[in-house]
Amino acid sequence: MGGDLGSPNRPPRPGGPCPARGRPVRCSLVSTLRESFERVSLPALTRLSALPRFVPFLLVLGLIVAGVFVPGWGWALILLAALVLLWILALAWPRLTVPERMMRVAVVAMLGAVIVTQAFPRT
Repeated sequence: MGGDLGSPNRPPRPGGPCPARGRPVRCSLVSTLRESFERVSLPALTRLSALPRFVPFLLVLGLIVAGVFVPGWGWALILLAALVLLWILALAWPRLTVPERMMRVAVVAMLGAVIVTQAFPRT
């Protein structure tokens, strides 16, 4: 997952990794942070991709359903599912279209609302 140049899985961005004018230092910093995030995530993604496609879906769904039905600390299970979904969203963000981004952010926001309502119930 090394940069945008010469990566067979990712098409190069128009204009190369950083624009010729503007703020090359900031672009370099963002690119370096992104690359390090992808590099750190690679072992977990490799293990995740080795599983059948339905297994990660069922795990996240199971965490959410269990979190809804477990009284008291069930919100922690939903928080774990939301963090996993946020991690996957952050990794996929550059490759998603705007509607895909909006839908995924909406799902995480709804999970956030469920977490807050379960963690701080009205009495």
